[in-house]
Amino acid sequence: MNTYKRFPINFVEGKGSYLWDDMGTKFLDFTSGIATCNLGHVPENVMQAVQHQLSRLWHTSNLFPIENQEKLANLLTSQSCLDQAFFCNSGAEANEAAIKLVRAYSKAKKGNNPVIAAFSQSFHGRTMATVSATGQEKIRAGFEPLLEGFIHFPFNDLNALGRIKDAAPAAVMLELIQGEGGVIPAKQEWIDELVKVCKEEDILLVVDEVQTGMGRTGTLFAYEQYCFEPDIVTLAKGLGSGFPIGAMLAKEAVATAFQPGSHGSTFGGNPLASAAGLATVKELTTSTVLENAITASESLYTILLKLQSRFPFIKSIRGKGLLIGIEIEGEAGNIIDSAQQENLLLVSAGPQVVRLLPPLTITKDEIEDFEEKFSIALERYMEA
Repeated sequence: MNTYKRFPINFVEGKGSYLWDDMGTKFLDFTSGIATCNLGHVPENVMQAVQHQLSRLWHTSNLFPIENQEKLANLLTSQSCLDQAFFCNSGAEANEAAIKLVRAYSKAKKGNNPVIAAFSQSFHGRTMATVSATGQEKIRAGFEPLLEGFIHFPFNDLNALGRIKDAAPAAVMLELIQGEGGVIPAKQEWIDELVKVCKEEDILLVVDEVQTGMGRTGTLFAYEQYCFEPDIVTLAKGLGSGFPIGAMLAKEAVATAFQPGSHGSTFGGNPLASAAGLATVKELTTSTVLENAITASESLYTILLKLQSRFPFIKSIRGKGLLIGIEIEGEAGNIIDSAQQENLLLVSAGPQVVRLLPPLTITKDEIEDFEEKFSIALERYMEA
């Protein structure tokens, strides 16, 4: 169906930070499958784990224990402040699970009709519940009536916190960096006050880390950098290095609101997906990948600030780690098209923001390759 505006490039092979099309042309990939291939394309350890599992068992369903799934749950909870995991196939499904868990917990504890507070310019997925939670009219338009039970407030607005307190929602749901909304990081002062309100009013904190999780911002979870503990965290994208897997993590007291039959997924966390997820998280937590992401981020910001001084149409540079937004005057799509002419792949975050999402494994030489290609793309855009 006509649901995607596709670029006319047919990729047939990938390795590390590069993709090759069916004509043999090599592209430097700064999209990572939209923040998914965090270890680069076809990472060796993940490939070996999937190949091993592929020869043994593909699927049994969640009616039976799945060894890789249990190991992955233990690894994710040991590396976070959360206690239990539910596995699904995507970020939208992870957020659906979080919404259901909030409702189940609130009704069991308070017996009320739970409302979830979310924020303007947020993006939580494209199912009916997650579209309703999303704070972007362009995502919601045409799908009314939306699901009831969501109220929206301005992001990063200290003055709105009093209204959130008065609304007394069951939970607050947010991204710590709004990816699709334009790569907008939450301000530390705002997060501190929001966390304070939630603690005082017994409001659950749900953090959507579908894009920011799995090392994308330089730590395994972005919430670590904001120094607080959420009650629920959702994951997907980088969790499986390209294999479809999502997860919802929750603290014990909240997770117990789910009982057998409360929620489920036929394919969620199946042996193949869990093998990919387990190998991915092991690599992220035992190697120097996260340290490399921080170093690479510093190098990229240095380059981008230098380019900003050359090209006045670059209005701002923002983000954390290797989730970087470049706000420009004009259409981001024109710069993305210009970059493709230099065999550099980029993605947008709204009409005026170019988003950089290189693999966390990006090397110094590859960053230099990016600088050369991106500089030419910006020159062409300025001359157009």
